[in-house]
Amino acid sequence: MERTTAILLLSCPDQKGIVAAVSGFIAQHNGNILDAAQYSIQPENMLFMRVEWDMEGFAIPRDELEDAIAPLVKRFGMKWTIHFSDYIPKVAIFVSRHVYCFHDLILRHQMGEFRAKIPLVISNHPDMEPLADFFGLPYRHYPITPENRGEQERREIAELKREGIDLIVLARYMQILSNEFVSRYPGRIINIHHSFLPAFAGGSPYRQAYDRGVKIIGATSHYVTEKLDEGPIIAQDVIKITHKDSVNTMKLKGKDLERTVLSKAVRLHLEHRILVYGSKTIIFD
Repeated sequence: MERTTAILLLSCPDQKGIVAAVSGFIAQHNGNILDAAQYSIQPENMLFMRVEWDMEGFAIPRDELEDAIAPLVKRFGMKWTIHFSDYIPKVAIFVSRHVYCFHDLILRHQMGEFRAKIPLVISNHPDMEPLADFFGLPYRHYPITPENRGEQERREIAELKREGIDLIVLARYMQILSNEFVSRYPGRIINIHHSFLPAFAGGSPYRQAYDRGVKIIGATSHYVTEKLDEGPIIAQDVIKITHKDSVNTMKLKGKDLERTVLSKAVRLHLEHRILVYGSKTIIFD
């Protein structure tokens, strides 16, 4: 059986002694550090740190860690969170009619690539229900119209609360979430889209890219904020395109990128390897 680990994520103004103080605190209480990484950003003079240690034999019970670490937090002005590896987060997947990202996520989950539960799938269309049923995933259909959007979002939020959802993944969910919805889940909604924005906006981005003769296409996964498609970026990737590629082959390559980029973003979040700083992220991969 795997041992339980603790994962500390912190940020604070950079100064001498922070790394030594944190590692010393863990060692002082009989903790064995398994993984540690830090990054200092200039000219902001900020330090970001991720430390994971074995809880076996650690002298401080987890429910007393907040009080125990309080002097360090005060001394260095830290913002921090702590997570434990034996907690299995709950993920809700939102999907519309595009199957590829949804299918990829649930297959990876079945293969054990994600340590999470998926107690809820929400869609504005009924199309994906047979696939969700095949994998034993509860499916909720909430048709969205301009007239009922607010009411349906309230019903969705009630479902999310009832299930205790920790993370929402928009697996090609083709609806814009309201500011009220997004504000309830800061840093806990992940989206995926092609990287043509803002150059090729609208309904035919691949056709526009083809007509312009682009030489690379890409995909971007980011946290959702009130500013549409401008949230902190978690993962991106690109692939080369040549004159031999048609619009259809470009779309196929784009779908492959979206699958892998979204799954990477979800994995990084679930493994607590991301710190958000303003409009960008620090990734401890």
